[in-house]
Amino acid sequence: MGRAVRFVVALTLGLGLLTWIGHLTLTHTTRRWFERDIELRARLAVASARRSLVRHWAAGEEGGLPDVLADITRDERVMGTAACDLDGHLRAATPGFRDAFTCPRILSRLAAQGVALDAPADWSLTVDLRGGPVHLYGVELPEFSPRGFVVVVHDLSFLSRREATTRNQLLLAFFVLALAAAGITVVAARLAWRGWQDDLRRALRGDGSRQFQPLVRDVRELVARLSQERDADARGGEWSPERLRGVLTQHLHGERVVIVANREPYIHEKTPEGGVRVVHPASGLVTAIEPVMRACSGVWVAHGSGSADRETVDARDRVKVPPGEESYVLRRVWLTETEEAGYYYGFSNEGLWPLCHVADTRPEFRDEDWEQYRKVNQRFADAVCDEVDSDDPIVLVQDYHFALAPAMIRARLPRATIITFWHIPWPNPERFGICPWREELIEGLLGSSIMGFHTQQHCNNFLDAVDAFVESRIDREHNAVVQRSRRTLVRPYPISIEWPVHWLDGLPSPAQCAADVRRELGLAPDALLGVGIDRLDYTKGIEERLAAVDMALERHPELRGRYTFIQLAAPSRTRIPRYQELNDRVEALARKVNERWSEGAYRPVVLLRSHHEPPAVFRYFRAANLCYVSSLHDGMNLVAKEFVAARNDERGVLVLSQFTGAARELTEALVVNPYDLSEASEAMAAALRMPEAEQAERMRAMRSLVAHFNVYRWAGRMLVDAAQLRSRERLSGRLTRVGTRAKELLP
Repeated sequence: MGRAVRFVVALTLGLGLLTWIGHLTLTHTTRRWFERDIELRARLAVASARRSLVRHWAAGEEGGLPDVLADITRDERVMGTAACDLDGHLRAATPGFRDAFTCPRILSRLAAQGVALDAPADWSLTVDLRGGPVHLYGVELPEFSPRGFVVVVHDLSFLSRREATTRNQLLLAFFVLALAAAGITVVAARLAWRGWQDDLRRALRGDGSRQFQPLVRDVRELVARLSQERDADARGGEWSPERLRGVLTQHLHGERVVIVANREPYIHEKTPEGGVRVVHPASGLVTAIEPVMRACSGVWVAHGSGSADRETVDARDRVKVPPGEESYVLRRVWLTETEEAGYYYGFSNEGLWPLCHVADTRPEFRDEDWEQYRKVNQRFADAVCDEVDSDDPIVLVQDYHFALAPAMIRARLPRATIITFWHIPWPNPERFGICPWREELIEGLLGSSIMGFHTQQHCNNFLDAVDAFVESRIDREHNAVVQRSRRTLVRPYPISIEWPVHWLDGLPSPAQCAADVRRELGLAPDALLGVGIDRLDYTKGIEERLAAVDMALERHPELRGRYTFIQLAAPSRTRIPRYQELNDRVEALARKVNERWSEGAYRPVVLLRSHHEPPAVFRYFRAANLCYVSSLHDGMNLVAKEFVAARNDERGVLVLSQFTGAARELTEALVVNPYDLSEASEAMAAALRMPEAEQAERMRAMRSLVAHFNVYRWAGRMLVDAAQLRSRERLSGRLTRVGTRAKELLP
């Protein structure tokens, strides 16, 4: 009620102000209109008495001039009339004129206002007297001799009375109108609001307004999810390995998880001395999934690619990892060179990889590669089925290497809960339609119970591709695909990293890391360090990154001799010609930048083309003043989150490509278009100049986000969704069996 009263008062005051402004405008217009009317009346009166005025002019007071002036003054609004010569002598006047004016006063006012009487003309003046304003209208006739003029004085006090009456009536009318308008508006608004509330209540009860049903379902699901996550967070605190194990025990009764991925988390390599060393691959997938497996236990099925992998497995091709901890099992699958060339290098990385990334590389699809891809997917699917310990296991299929595997696993394990996560972008239907086996890939993925992507946009693209290329029903309300009575949920699960990162244990402080790196690379003690850490891949924008470093040094001379950018580039897919060419171009570009700006021992670019173990990678993160992630197209990019996690000193600046999934979450980074070298170079310079207080504020916000939305939460959300889906499917199965049994018992 108070809000309605405030609205009425505000509306009334506003209309009152508009009324007052309108009144002033109307008053000015009305006054000018009356004055013109008075002048016209005076002109007509003088014109009608013209002959008599000319005839009696010379005689003045002694002749009939006073009678002529008296005839002009008969109008009740005329105060008086007079005849004056130009020397200021009064020739004749009526009594009303003598009381207020004299001829010299009139001439002086005319002179003061610049009215010249050197030629016959008419003129007018408005004069304020004690009794009110008066209007003087003068006419000089050319027949007058000696020269002079006749002045008619009108009383304007009636105008003031009319204006007051008009103002009062106008204000009253507008006040009544304001109250009426305010009242009608309030009543209409309340009726509309009440009607909308009634419709919404009916919709919430489910007994009306069909148009509200999709919205209501979405709101219900969102509220339920937020409430569930809030309650879970309140009970369990931050997501951690212990909490993830608790979720697995609570929702999945402690069942072990089977993961299938091409890349193995631990590679056993032979050393020149004849020993065996363990290598951690440079892979964002491994970075994310490996902590989950350590927390949940289970089996990781992967391609055994290390030179000593066969020597370290048991008779069933298994080995427990991590070394010394042995918290889960690594099951290795062996591939021939022909199979690896066709499945991995061919179809996966010369076909699907460039197809899904918007980069300047044409995808290549060959029949022989497809045959190897299909064959290897079947082998991995069989390995997964060999490792499960129930007929309804939880299986996590990872990435584009295994698009056919979900349907293959489903064929052997119909009751399995299969979660497939696609770690790279999913393109729009037009681009995906380039693939000759697009239908087979989609059909394979629809064997999944849940299909996960990094972003909602990738989910939308997948649903559009399904709609375009296979026969199915798209449930847009629930983001699901229904095919042959089986439902595949499509969900965004932004991937992250472990928190805290266990690789940071035992590392020196950031200041010590910076000093060590400068010393090892022969840099000055006060050198400014930038870092980029990637596989050597054309989607990572390494060429654009080094070009931005070159432009930053060109535009900011103060950085020359101080700023060094360290690029750690792990070799990747070296059998593919496109990657070999990229390696040569990156080396040539780094050499060109160094030749241009090097001076003495100073090098602006340090290119380290070798594999670096995680502790070394995090040491560079802790040493850097800035980290530049310049991906041209990426699903998430965990390097950005790793840099944030490494900076417990809350220093350093993240320069981040807008084409990464991480840019949607780490908004406090300096987000740039990596193709725009000018923008990227200026962002680098701004990062190196950024005050420590601003660095801390940005880093603190990003660290809080990464800590809360860590990889355990990512895995936990997927597993909880899988558990809920299994519960619904089991209930549906029981109801179906009961219904079938009831029909059998009916006579």
